[in-house]
Amino acid sequence: MPVKSTQIENLIRTAFPKAKITVTDLAGDGNHYAAEVIDESFRGLNRIQQQKAVYKSLKGLMDGPNGELHALALTTRAPEK
Repeated sequence: MPVKSTQIENLIRTAFPKAKITVTDLAGDGNHYAAEVIDESFRGLNRIQQQKAVYKSLKGLMDGPNGELHALALTTRAPEK
C-alpha cells in the first residue's frame, strides 16, 4: 500500500514540531522517499542517534517486511547557527 508524503511529514512533525522537513517521492510509487529533517534537538547527537529518532517517529511504517514504506533516504542535522 503506497504511503503519501504528507503522511510521512505529519508523523515526523508530531515528534519534531519545530523542524524544517522536506519529503520527496523519489520514484513516484509511494514507496521510495527522501526526507531531510533539520531540528535543534539533533544538536550534540551523532547521525545514527538523529536518524533513529526520526525512524521512531514513523510509528512502524518501515518495520521489516510488513512495513508500508519500502525506502527512505534520510538526511538529518541541527540547524546552522
